[in-house]
Amino acid sequence: MAFCNSCGANITPGTRFCSKCGAAILASSLPPAATPQAAAGSMPPAASSPPAQGGGALKVILIVVGVIVLLGILSVASIGFFAWRVARHAHVHQDGNNVTVETPFGSVKTTQDPAEAARNLGVDLYPGAEVSRNGAQSATFGGVHTASLTSESTDSVDKVSSFYKAKFPNAMVSSSDAGRCTIISNDNKTMITINIEARGDKTKIQITRVSRNSDSTNSSSN
Repeated sequence: MAFCNSCGANITPGTRFCSKCGAAILASSLPPAATPQAAAGSMPPAASSPPAQGGGALKVILIVVGVIVLLGILSVASIGFFAWRVARHAHVHQDGNNVTVETPFGSVKTTQDPAEAARNLGVDLYPGAEVSRNGAQSATFGGVHTASLTSESTDSVDKVSSFYKAKFPNAMVSSSDAGRCTIISNDNKTMITINIEARGDKTKIQITRVSRNSDSTNSSSN
């Protein structure tokens, strides 16, 4: 608030003469006007925004995803090349019901001839049993020979089980329950597994023989 220098009366800002005594109002009696610099200085400084850091994390994620995709492409290419090499060097021979597939790693043979299947297994077929379609197979890989045969009989599980239990009286495992029987015979070079189970009005017989050639056994023992 401004005051008159002569009489001390209150003076309205912007008045040049005192309304009470008529004295001229000196400029020093008026309050200083607010300057733009002072007004600007009274305002708090604007806070600077922190630098964005999301870009670095996004780059790392993209790099990791790219590496995973690249490894997947390399894996698929390797598997495809391996399959192409095997298919290129594989040979298929068919002789009646016997089909043999020879690969660089061994051979696989399928047969529907019961006599041939019995020779591969070294196990007697159950009398009257019918060999299932594509149920006789044999394979040889690295000195290990595997043969399997699946057949069906109209006789009961108990009757079929009694037949094979008599063939393998010293089986290491022989278990039976309702509608199922398993017989396992094993020696140093050969393991024979016989699974017998009821399938509707028939009995399914699955025989598997895994044996090692004598040459591979001797080399492993040395």
